[in-house]
Amino acid sequence: MRIELLSSTGCPNAAAAREALSQCLATLGMSADITERIGEFPSPTVLINGNDVMRPDQPAPTGQYCRLDLPTPDRILVALRQAATGS
Repeated sequence: MRIELLSSTGCPNAAAAREALSQCLATLGMSADITERIGEFPSPTVLINGNDVMRPDQPAPTGQYCRLDLPTPDRILVALRQAATGS
């Protein structure tokens, strides 16, 4: 499973997204490496196997801006469960 946290420099919401992601992994008893990338990304974005947890049916967002649809624990849990079962 590939987990990525994308953020832009100085994003005030990146730490909360990182914490939510870590808590969700712990809740599910999963151990996985989280690749963190800082650059010109919609920030923060959590990708599970390349899919944006907030918009799984759309391509990963591009461009540098603050996201209004912040990654939520509920959406992260759903994405992690789906990735773990392969569905």
